[in-house]
Amino acid sequence: MKLLLSALALSIGLASIAQNKSTAQMMTSNSGAPVGDNQNSKTVGEYGPVLLEDTYLIEKLAAFDRERTPERVVHARGAGASGYFEASQDMSKYTRAVLFSKAGKKTELAARFSTVIHGKGSPETARDPRGFAVKFYTEEGNYDIVGNNLPVFFIRDAMKFPDMVHSLKPSPETNKQDPNRFFDFFSNVPEATNMITRLYTDLGIPKGYQFMNGSSVHGFKWVNEAGKVTYVKYSWVSKQGENNLTIEEAAKQQAQDWQHATVSLRKDIADKKFPQWDLYVQMIAPEDLQSFDFWPLDATKDWPADKIEKIKIGTMTLNQNPVNYFEQVESLAFSPGDLIPGVEASEDKLLQGRLFSYFDTQRHRLGGNFQQLKINQPLDAPLNYNADGYSSFANKKFINPDVNYQPSNKVALKEDAKYKQSETVLKAVTITQKKISKTNDFAQAGDFYRALSKNEQDNLIKNLVGDLGQVTDKTIQKTMITYFYRADSDYGMRVAAALGFSQKDFIN
Repeated sequence: MKLLLSALALSIGLASIAQNKSTAQMMTSNSGAPVGDNQNSKTVGEYGPVLLEDTYLIEKLAAFDRERTPERVVHARGAGASGYFEASQDMSKYTRAVLFSKAGKKTELAARFSTVIHGKGSPETARDPRGFAVKFYTEEGNYDIVGNNLPVFFIRDAMKFPDMVHSLKPSPETNKQDPNRFFDFFSNVPEATNMITRLYTDLGIPKGYQFMNGSSVHGFKWVNEAGKVTYVKYSWVSKQGENNLTIEEAAKQQAQDWQHATVSLRKDIADKKFPQWDLYVQMIAPEDLQSFDFWPLDATKDWPADKIEKIKIGTMTLNQNPVNYFEQVESLAFSPGDLIPGVEASEDKLLQGRLFSYFDTQRHRLGGNFQQLKINQPLDAPLNYNADGYSSFANKKFINPDVNYQPSNKVALKEDAKYKQSETVLKAVTITQKKISKTNDFAQAGDFYRALSKNEQDNLIKNLVGDLGQVTDKTIQKTMITYFYRADSDYGMRVAAALGFSQKDFIN
């Protein structure tokens, strides 16, 4: 059975897939041009950054950002609080970011936790990744770490993000969220195996927002005063412990109060049991990026702590509940593009898409001047020549109010070269649109499965089969089984047995 399962992904359903493709309609852009690749963004070389000239990617993300109003397209249901971050050591050797510049330095912040897929009024007992976003108000601007409670994601390229969310959202025909739809999508996305495995453990339903860890998911660049670059990834570790609900406990909790995570966080802060998280960073030198059996800037991959040390750099404390939820939580606008000197974006394909999409969706949701809302304002008032528009109320204090352009022979705003972005040296590269070659889609999912206790493995299989068992297309079920099998043979065979498959079912 093992050999049959491992070969199954290459053989099952080929005839039906070929037939479906032969009768499929041609995909086009909004202007009617045929689409050559709907899976991979256009990049500088195989591992390079995504190009702004990929107009189809921009069009696809821009359309997705405007699908729903006024609630967020994703992360609609959430709770938040304010507090501070205290650095525990001086990291200026690696970054000029002011919040990490010396031990004991405190930085005010606002945090928001959320479910990802479900709507604003949905129960917090639903299985879903949880958003984990923190906005730091530093002396050199606002810095956002925008991630999730799990260290990986379903996809590695932003080109797939709207389609992934569409598959997880209710059907446009039935208005029902349906495992038949999202497993149909994921059966064509093997890199999602790592995230699916984690999500279907009890990590998929945290007991409360203060009881979950967090991750930046993406790698970023730290840049020091000398311009030296180090790639980093952030992890938040809850000092309350990582506690979750089983599917039975979640059902019981939902019957009592399906807003439990919001209530629990607010109550602890009100009772002065201020939640805390330690912030850890992992670092990779640029010359070492290719030294792993996976691509570190692939959002479907974790950075294993036994290979890349986790270093504690500070602690976040939440000690203030919002007094007006709309103004202090719903109006919070995060973006992984909110960066300060000392932190830059990496070439991560999914991150590169988010750099555009997050700002764009906030402009759609809150208006073009969303950064003028009090909760999003930096410590010092911005000075630039961006002007007017809907809901513009910032009166910028210019020395010469007659000059709103630059360059100018009169008194105008100036730049400072020390804040320029770091340089990236590119040798001979090809502008391309293809999947990365170092995918390694299954190894980390297998490592994670084997690290679970027997009880955790049992819950994973039960939770997973609960949804996958609703899929009526046996070919999709079999494909997902082969992915789990390639991660770990015991994992795949247990899912197969739980779904009622026997060896003969895998013989064509």
